[in-house]
Amino acid sequence: MTPRTLIILGSTGSIGTQAIDVVRHAAREAELRGEPAPLRIVGLAAGSNAKLLGEQARACGVRHLALRDEQAEIDAPANATTLRGPRSAEELIATTPCDLVLAAMVGSAGLPATLLALRQGRIVALANKETLVAAGSVMLRAARESGSSLRPVDSEHAALWQCLVGSGGEGGSSNAAPPHVPLAGVSRAILTASGGPFRTWGKDAIEAATPEQALRHPTWSMGSKVTIDSAGLMNKALELIEAHWLFGLRADQLSALIHPQSIVHAIAEMRDGSSVAQLAPADMRIPIQRALLWPQCTASPAARLDWTTLRTLQFEAPDLHRFPALAFADHVMRAGGTSGAVLNAANEVAVEAFLRGGMPFGEIARVVEHVLHALAVRPAETLAQVHAADAEAREVARSLLGKASAARG
Repeated sequence: MTPRTLIILGSTGSIGTQAIDVVRHAAREAELRGEPAPLRIVGLAAGSNAKLLGEQARACGVRHLALRDEQAEIDAPANATTLRGPRSAEELIATTPCDLVLAAMVGSAGLPATLLALRQGRIVALANKETLVAAGSVMLRAARESGSSLRPVDSEHAALWQCLVGSGGEGGSSNAAPPHVPLAGVSRAILTASGGPFRTWGKDAIEAATPEQALRHPTWSMGSKVTIDSAGLMNKALELIEAHWLFGLRADQLSALIHPQSIVHAIAEMRDGSSVAQLAPADMRIPIQRALLWPQCTASPAARLDWTTLRTLQFEAPDLHRFPALAFADHVMRAGGTSGAVLNAANEVAVEAFLRGGMPFGEIARVVEHVLHALAVRPAETLAQVHAADAEAREVARSLLGKASAARG
């Protein structure tokens, strides 16, 4: 069997480094079976971590690299080519043939490269929430026109995909990857959330929380942006919007539950009253491997659940009074158009400001809500329209943050 070729966008981040671990593990497993490695990495893209990018290229024998930072020095293999600048990831996709693209760049920076990969008909393993939140209609149209597919990497979406396989959701196909048409037989899909570090905190304490407190996630090890989003359940709002695009589900068919054990990742409720749930350890290498190796299901590097020690699976409804960001998902799914791009951009600006210090945690949701209601919803049928809405939302969010900072003195 010829190995599938893979480009990793965002190789030096949390998802990217774990993906490389998955690729290496799959190669070792295949070698034990006397088979060729199922995956071969042919391209790596990163933002500014030139040192780690060079190390990854040498360790994996990769000759095609992209680095957004035009100044950072990189110790790449002698025969490697390094593209530079803000469009380097897009250029990497344009010039490097591959079967699979793992889109794991944080924020909206990866949108053009991901769109190009879909237009070229490549399979995209999607770990970047912003891609569908900001530009869902653009991405899905490209996938359908080219015959490409989007394989979800987020643990909740990968879990929901696994729950829906074989449900007869898309023409009865048992192995169809998203994007899906509306799923017959499914009445509701539930994504779980750990509740983050503030699950038991009161509203006033959450409002005043510091970056250090918000970054102490009890279950998952993630990058700082995703961890902050998780602390306020903004992460879950983004995931609900993403599920709306991936699985063709309406706002009234999607909801979230707090599940502090992080063992059940998604639940599909069927029209006949039955439910299908996916359970797995809190290890991102499981959904990464599922996306990269589908439809194969082989041994992963993750530990197994120990059913003899599993005692409690706890679920509770999220408290929108303490976590108002979760309500933004419903607003965006119903409003459509550029509302997702506005939500994403305003949130990125607010989270960056919070991480720099000087503003309370509660300010993030207030900034996002203000920007969402301040800007009119426009069509989002092209990437140019998405970028315009993104830029406008960032400008409004920064202006609002500037006024708030001045008022605090």
